[in-house]
Amino acid sequence: MVRDFFIIKGYVQGVGFRYFVSYTAKLYDLTGWIKNCDDGSVQMEAQGKKDSLEEFINKIKIGNGFCEIEDIFINEIKPVKNERNFKIIY
Repeated sequence: MVRDFFIIKGYVQGVGFRYFVSYTAKLYDLTGWIKNCDDGSVQMEAQGKKDSLEEFINKIKIGNGFCEIEDIFINEIKPVKNERNFKIIY
């Protein structure tokens, strides 16, 4: 089990990016959360099997057709025990 923390910069707010990421995370059986930040970026944590997480990262780099990702910072962090879903934080 691997967990990554992300900061995603670009045109990622107001374009359905969080919903796209949440849907994609569920397809890859990942848990975690995603939220908008005041500076226009998006922060996220995602957890799951290493290969699933890698495929997930490749999908979100492509985006949903409406967003424009300029940069993604990814840092591996300690997994969270007993987390059951992926949620959007408001």
